[in-house]
Amino acid sequence: MVHDTARFDNQASDLDAWLRDSAATAIRARVSQTFVWLRGNSHDVVAFYALSAHAVPRAEAPSRIGRGVPDFIPAALLVKLALDRTLQGKGYGEVLLVDALERILHASDQGPAVRAIVVDAATDAGRALYTKFGFIAAPGRPDRMLLRAETAAKVLGQAH
Repeated sequence: MVHDTARFDNQASDLDAWLRDSAATAIRARVSQTFVWLRGNSHDVVAFYALSAHAVPRAEAPSRIGRGVPDFIPAALLVKLALDRTLQGKGYGEVLLVDALERILHASDQGPAVRAIVVDAATDAGRALYTKFGFIAAPGRPDRMLLRAETAAKVLGQAH
């Protein structure tokens, strides 16, 4: 199925451009996978997130995530997460984040495990959303936030 990204407007031109210009390339290169929500029965994208495998040097992780694990902590990177402006401010950001976290936890249960989920929060609203779900700032990087997969499972009420 071909998705229509032409009308997607997050009001952040870098996210709009990434979806239009880089998402398909990242998928083909097996760098990240993008998941989309569509408007009704149309092909119009109204929300998306992208996920990638990642590894966090233990020195760059909060102690509660880095304690007792290898030097490179296996992680999932939430590369991008964005809603069209028509969905913003209605609680859909939380729903989209839950979808991403559930997908990460399911994949971790089925294949390569992850200890942490990583996101680079570009806005205050993004940081507030991630904080609500238990993400904490990485030492020396206020934009980088991490969440233990175990904590994500608890927040979502899942047994992992």
